Amino acid sequence: MTSTHATACPHCGWPDGGEPFQVLSRHTTATGRTEWTRCGCGSLQVRVIDGCGTRVVSRSGPASGSAPARSGTASR
Repeated sequence: MTSTHATACPHCGWPDGGEPFQVLSRHTTATGRTEWTRCGCGSLQVRVIDGCGTRVVSRSGPASGSAPARSGTASR
């Protein structure tokens, strides 16, 4: 995983301020909360929620083959 200063997922463009595709776990910390989430493209993200707001502090690339099919592009 790499740290990030972006405001959107570099793999799919989903805004970091938007709701994550899937929340995997939540952990209370002394200063707020840490969440492990998965973006719609499959990228694993670590989000910190504290007095400064919510920010993605680390993310992976999407797992190969994990991106969901876009509507209208599913194979038949």
